[in-house]
Amino acid sequence: MILRKLSIINYKNIRETSIDLSPKMNCFIGHNGAGKTNVLDAVYYLSFCRSLNNPIDSQVICHDEPFCVVEGTYDDEHENEEHIYCGLKRGVKKHFKRNKKEYKRLSEHIGLIPIVVVSPSDTLLIDGGGEERRKLMDLVISQYDRQYMTLLTNYNNALQQRNILLKQENPGPDPTLLQIWEEQMAEAGEEIYRRRSAFVTEIQPLFQQFYTQISSGCENVGLEYLSHGQRGPLLDVISRDRAKDLAVGYSLHGVHRDDLIFTLGGRPMKREGSQGQHKTYVIALKLAQFELLKRTASHTTPLLLLDDIFDKLDAGRVEQIVRLVSGDAFGQIFVTDTNRTHLDAIVGSTASDYRMFEVDNGNIKLLTAHV
Repeated sequence: MILRKLSIINYKNIRETSIDLSPKMNCFIGHNGAGKTNVLDAVYYLSFCRSLNNPIDSQVICHDEPFCVVEGTYDDEHENEEHIYCGLKRGVKKHFKRNKKEYKRLSEHIGLIPIVVVSPSDTLLIDGGGEERRKLMDLVISQYDRQYMTLLTNYNNALQQRNILLKQENPGPDPTLLQIWEEQMAEAGEEIYRRRSAFVTEIQPLFQQFYTQISSGCENVGLEYLSHGQRGPLLDVISRDRAKDLAVGYSLHGVHRDDLIFTLGGRPMKREGSQGQHKTYVIALKLAQFELLKRTASHTTPLLLLDDIFDKLDAGRVEQIVRLVSGDAFGQIFVTDTNRTHLDAIVGSTASDYRMFEVDNGNIKLLTAHV
């Protein structure tokens, strides 16, 4: 999928812009806070019907403005045109349309325009809790597996109902109702576990290949999936410790406790390595996601968004990343940086199309273009 034209009105600090994009490399240069990341966030919104960093829709609308609009005109793999429209108005349900036809459910849109984002907030994948790493799995799998979001919804609903029952006192929850919700948790949870396990199995070799290339083979990294689903039938795992769950008032077992274990040299990544090694790990993981989506998401090449990725990386790793993303393996790329040297290195190493934009206080200006 290629985004040919992006139009924005009142999205964060971008008041109004309409830009024609390169089918290969699009670079955005500007100071911190200028609005570079907001451009990428608008592109992300058109894929996921929400902002990358802010779950509250009303907060993506420019201050003192009543509405915002983001529109994208795309070409698919067969050069068919796709037009995506999103309109937000304060206090009103948002409108999301594909080729002027409004979606009944936003979940129908997920996966049409697969996307991978590498951003500074990715450090939470290493420093944060298991929730961040579960989100990572869910975000990727939902782009190529249409049933996955329904499974997550069913599981989370059953989990919520079970937790409500577990908090009941005098005389306590009805065992029959607990059993019903446990069975529903287990039914959806088994499928979620199976899909997450398959995802990790597929992404492991891709991840290690990218890490080896970026680090020039200097380090040994690992990626392991940890789940209560590995302990046997999930219904048994959930129900056998019911007494403990009643004592604490919530569910201690299930796929909502899944995690990914990141290692460097056989030790937990969280306690090992430099900031540069942490960043290399995350970038390699995201590039592996890109390769996996390219193979699975309706055979559509994802968009790749690289937001300020070169900070804290040594020159050797920057060079390897530039070489990677400038090659033919990737499709359309959006990259931001405060340092034009990095962006010049990227466009200088590719013979394909590129466009260089300057972003200043939400205003976007084309600097250079090569066709």
